[in-house]
Amino acid sequence: MNTKTLVSALALVVSGVLVAGAAEARDQIRIVGSSTVYPFTTAAAEQFGKAGDFKTPVVESTGTGGGFKLFCGGIGADHPDASNASRAIKKSEFETCAKNGVTDIIELKIGFDGIVIANAKAGPDFTLTREQLFRALAKEVPGADGKLVPNPYHTWADIDPSLPAEKIEVLGPPPTSGTRDAFLELVMEKGAEAVPAMKELKKADAKAFETAWKSIREDGAYIDAGENDNLIVQKLDANPQAVGIFGYSFLEENAAKIKGASLEGQEPTFETIADGSYSASRPLYVYFKKQHIGVVPGLQEFIVEYASDKAMGEDGYLSAKGLVPLPADQAHEAEAAAKELKTIEAPAS
Repeated sequence: MNTKTLVSALALVVSGVLVAGAAEARDQIRIVGSSTVYPFTTAAAEQFGKAGDFKTPVVESTGTGGGFKLFCGGIGADHPDASNASRAIKKSEFETCAKNGVTDIIELKIGFDGIVIANAKAGPDFTLTREQLFRALAKEVPGADGKLVPNPYHTWADIDPSLPAEKIEVLGPPPTSGTRDAFLELVMEKGAEAVPAMKELKKADAKAFETAWKSIREDGAYIDAGENDNLIVQKLDANPQAVGIFGYSFLEENAAKIKGASLEGQEPTFETIADGSYSASRPLYVYFKKQHIGVVPGLQEFIVEYASDKAMGEDGYLSAKGLVPLPADQAHEAEAAAKELKTIEAPAS
């Protein structure tokens, strides 16, 4: 072995010892990330803790983007072991992880969720399309000549007379939220494509089209309500004229206070999200650091618990929390991958 190779080998050994030593300074699993996935991971953590073999994992709601920022920060006790996500990890996030030494990532798809548009029980009923939501929330929309102008709509009825004559006031997730990312892609982009002038813009200038559907209005009609979805529910209950955007599980848990809007003719229900007929449905994930397994007590066992049929299955305890379970074949595949501690490759985009 030449000197250069020997130095490199010694550096790897020392690095490994430091990582293990740092991780061993913490005897409790730490999880960050999505506010949507938070209640499911909290339920799994509580079940895991009840078994008594390991401490109950600590779960923090930081938003999907904020979670990946923490998760990809590095290896060791100062960095979380897992990150909840209401969308798949991005290529840029995966690359940040790799740059900081987080090289072995386990992806667990836990089930499905729907992004709902909801308001107070006492408020008006909404039957919406994605085109109407694009017109309501985009920073710029096509004017009479087809060119983009600052959003002129003040009430829902301004967009369509069939909609309530109420001020557009939408409480929604911040830019760090996976729910915001998914809402943009599933609702705003598709809604923009339904507008003839926007369809033409997409053909002429794809970049300008992308900027348009990704830009939410900043004139007070859309209110960044933070990562606490329960707080949005409370605000809707107090203000029947307002509308909120969040995950289906929060609608189900608060069905006595709020109601979901129909989207493209489909109500947001367990069944419509499960069969894909509800157009704003999406998969949910938890990402784990394989490098922390064996140094953070219970991490491997927690992954297996989370992926088990008693947790993620059709009759599992997460289903009771509002999680829409994976189809049987996908569930078995996820459970097998968790047991094998299978890591993922870099995403394509």
